[in-house]
Amino acid sequence: MRRALAHHVFALAVAVAAACSAPAAGPPDMVVAPDPALAPFQPLTFPRDDAPHDNLTEWWYYTGHLLGDDGARYGFEFVVFQVVRGDNPVVYLAHMAVTDGPRQRFWHDQRARLGSQIGRLDAVDLDVADWHLTGASGEDRISARTDAYGLDLRLTATKLPVLHDGIGYISFGPVGDSYYYSRTRLAVEGTLFEGESAVPVRGQAWMDHQWGDFLVVGGWDWYSMQLGDQTELMLFLTRTPDERPGLTLGTYVAADGSARELPSEAFAVEATGRWRSPHTEASYPSGWRVTVPELELGLGLTPTLLDQELQATATTGVAYWEGQVVVHGTRGDAPIDGLGYVELTGYAPARARPSRVARASPARPQPPRPDAAARGPGGALHKQPRRTPPPLTVV
Repeated sequence: MRRALAHHVFALAVAVAAACSAPAAGPPDMVVAPDPALAPFQPLTFPRDDAPHDNLTEWWYYTGHLLGDDGARYGFEFVVFQVVRGDNPVVYLAHMAVTDGPRQRFWHDQRARLGSQIGRLDAVDLDVADWHLTGASGEDRISARTDAYGLDLRLTATKLPVLHDGIGYISFGPVGDSYYYSRTRLAVEGTLFEGESAVPVRGQAWMDHQWGDFLVVGGWDWYSMQLGDQTELMLFLTRTPDERPGLTLGTYVAADGSARELPSEAFAVEATGRWRSPHTEASYPSGWRVTVPELELGLGLTPTLLDQELQATATTGVAYWEGQVVVHGTRGDAPIDGLGYVELTGYAPARARPSRVARASPARPQPPRPDAAARGPGGALHKQPRRTPPPLTVV
């Protein structure tokens, strides 16, 4: 049996109060997650694995950086979660956030929908209360509007998908296993809406897709960095519910798209400060120093706004910090800059009200791995103190 999901997130909600554009009045209750049949590891293929699967947990996660014609800069997050729990209705949860550089404010909203959208084998095509995600093979579209903000973006991958840990399959130990790949650099163009105003934008983005028979417990710090020399770096540091270190891994992507696995001893992340949320009282790391000696990288990550916390208790039962950062540092003796996103989970107390235990199947045997060669109607608005905006590089 998997460990009980008693205090963390997105407790992987199975019952949502209403499948409508407004979030549920409170966090949903959990039900028993039946043990799924064990399935052998399947090598990833595309576009099949862009599409939804029938595993317990799945998400499609986009973060990125947008530039208006007038030089205005924005960050965005858009994610769709799919939750499968036996004979219960399939649940879809969506979060959208905008980091508004010109106005120095952070906005976010959330939606939910019941009813399976599993079926296509060649593309993702999801509708969560009129928020839409479509695409396949690195050609994706996000279309989501609210009265406050909205996105209509076309995203085109400039590199092949990166399979983390060599084969796109990672283990969370006793709480399950996950397929995991990223498209680490997507060119973006489209429109950002602020109220009735439409802002033409272009920029760059990152996409994570994870799925598997796993549950979310404890917490993690996740870092994505897109550097100015057309390389990318992902670091993923998880924690168990009792705050012990869990799975730790990294992936470095060269300019030509080749990927290199980074074991935990190959890099270090050090927080340079902390920020306390006025919304949840959670204390988050804020600002980081990243070093990867074998790549001669020394990087500083600075949030563009301190307050980029999403209060998503109406859908996933938690609050978390997911924010845009700028990167300044060195590779060897040469300066290097970039853009990134950081996700911090497990710092704010979960608000889910579990009524029954969620569980899943025992971990599958790990497949052989190749040699390591080459994730409210109006939303919430957080006004911020004005800070000097950093430079933005656009693909």
